[in-house]
Amino acid sequence: MSRPMTIAEKILAAHAGLDSVEPGQLVDVRVDMALGNDITAPISIEVFRKAGAKDVFDREKIALVADHFTPNKDIKSAEQVRMLREFAQEQAIVHFYEGGKVGVEHCLLPEKGIVLPGDVVIGADSHTCTYGALGAFATGVGSTDLAAAMITGRTWFKVPESIKIVYNGQLQPWVSGKDLILYTIGDIGVDGALYMAMEFTGPVIERLPMADRFTMSNMAIEAGGKAGLVNPDATTEEFVSGRAQRAYNVFTSDDDAQYARVIEYDCAEIEPQIAFPHLPENTVGISEVATVELDQVVIGSCTNGRIEDLAIAAAILEGRRVAEDLRLIVLPATPTIWAEALEKGFLKIFSDAGAVIGPPTCGPCLGGHMGVLAKGERALSTTNRNFVGRMGHPESELYLASPAIAAASAILGRIGSPEEL
Repeated sequence: MSRPMTIAEKILAAHAGLDSVEPGQLVDVRVDMALGNDITAPISIEVFRKAGAKDVFDREKIALVADHFTPNKDIKSAEQVRMLREFAQEQAIVHFYEGGKVGVEHCLLPEKGIVLPGDVVIGADSHTCTYGALGAFATGVGSTDLAAAMITGRTWFKVPESIKIVYNGQLQPWVSGKDLILYTIGDIGVDGALYMAMEFTGPVIERLPMADRFTMSNMAIEAGGKAGLVNPDATTEEFVSGRAQRAYNVFTSDDDAQYARVIEYDCAEIEPQIAFPHLPENTVGISEVATVELDQVVIGSCTNGRIEDLAIAAAILEGRRVAEDLRLIVLPATPTIWAEALEKGFLKIFSDAGAVIGPPTCGPCLGGHMGVLAKGERALSTTNRNFVGRMGHPESELYLASPAIAAASAILGRIGSPEEL
């Protein structure tokens, strides 16, 4: 009889062909989806060729998404995308996205039903952990590891310990999944879950929509996590149903599974959170924030660029104007989200408010383009990292918050809450 296991352990055991696994064990597993983008995949392609490989292991289980520096910002980025395009054509890669088809990868792949519950997903991007919201074991790897997986369809892991985080109580007004994960990172620190599978559970999580679950799993890496998972339930099934492009298996943690640590939070005590420069763990509640004037606000990214996020921002911005001398940039995360935002009237609300509306792109999140900061400028963003120079000049400042706080702050011209409007 196999030992009681967590969802992470069950997925890895199944993909390793084993009855059970335990933390610290080295396992060789098959991969359901391997992905790269226009920054990381060119390196993988070079390694693929140097290894002498001729064909990818499965043209339907690789995704190449040109989302970081696109639309191409310069000659180098154009060359990188061309490299992806030519490789995708040569190998007949099914899931290749650029131009009008491209979206921010970690929003695009779930939307299209390409990543599913029970999967093992690796990506040459640290925020691949986003897919854990579906109940998948998903994690970021290096470009060389991606190349090896493209050749063999396999990779290896040390089975991580799991940390169970239980969210109890009721959410305060304007508190979202972004606030819960910022609060958690602020509590345990950027290395508080180092090489652990973070498992988000409890009655609050069970009530959260998929958009908020994706946000939380997305930022597991900011606590050092190897993965961030939510046990699949009816909400997961509703999201996946009709999207799934193939069969999938659902795994959930055993009630008596062993955890390295269990943390419980009373969400009634959590207010909207702000992460101050220059780490996601530098969080404070909105009530503790003194006047912080802003030059720019960004709403979008793989963390908070979904239609639910845009709906919250639009509800706050409707009938109001962005503060004088402040730039508000709104980037719907996929073409489908962009089209839905247009249909629902959100884009007109953003435009009337004075926002710049851009295409689906990672762009400003990594200081790439479409919102790079100058020396001394301050920005508030719904993205996931605020390291030194993350959005531009090393002497700029970046603050992290939810779409609600971002929208309110854009109107106020400083960090603030919808309650102040």
